[in-house]
Amino acid sequence: MKLKFLKPTTSSQRHVIRLNKKNLSKKPLLKTKLKGFKNPSGRNNSGKITVFHKGNGHKQRYRKINFNRTSESTGIVCSIEYDPNRSANIASVYDFFKKKFFYMIAPINLTVGNIVKSGKKTDSNNGNSLPLSEISIGNLIYNVSTKQFQPAQISRSAGTFSKLEEKTLKYAKLKLTSGKHKLVPLNSYATIGIVSNEFSFLTQNGKAGKSRWLNKRPTVRGVAMNPIDHPHGGGEGKKSGKDVSPWGKANKKKVK
Repeated sequence: MKLKFLKPTTSSQRHVIRLNKKNLSKKPLLKTKLKGFKNPSGRNNSGKITVFHKGNGHKQRYRKINFNRTSESTGIVCSIEYDPNRSANIASVYDFFKKKFFYMIAPINLTVGNIVKSGKKTDSNNGNSLPLSEISIGNLIYNVSTKQFQPAQISRSAGTFSKLEEKTLKYAKLKLTSGKHKLVPLNSYATIGIVSNEFSFLTQNGKAGKSRWLNKRPTVRGVAMNPIDHPHGGGEGKKSGKDVSPWGKANKKKVK
């Protein structure tokens, strides 16, 4: 069972839905790939809040992940791990050629002991990284780079993938999970498979405190404020009519 339901011994546990993480290793294997960083809490370089409703999250350490698997390599998967910085699971891999460890985003059905490869002459197997020119049409891919030798940017979050629909002399046409179509150069690299942890969208926090652990602060509606704090504030009873931001700009685009 991928999901975990708790017995409602307290009211906050009544609606909690968690992911079953029995298959994930409890401690990070590669200590050298961990990096401590300070949580900016939605502030810019001068310390001013530019993104609201962030702060007071749990302390996390960043995992350095290899998004640029372009060189010839063959590795064995040593562990599948949880990453607090992303929705997908990650895999630690030992490279036989370079004799080094690295982290990569784990696809669905990747297990400990599997062999993953990268390079131009690689097979189209789960977890292998190769150029789009070598991938057959109709394959599901993830971790797609937008330019040659650049780190991957497309289809990296849990359960996402891109479908290779068409190839021309220079470009490949991808259909993303959102339904959007994108043209990417044929020499850019992608990984075969679908990103792991595909059931993460079904989870429920169950209580407000869980959101605070995840660096999310409460959002107060403008209608519940005073007139000095928000254009929607004040008034007797429920107020409606204008839909604007705290600075008076319209939230909805006008239909032409």
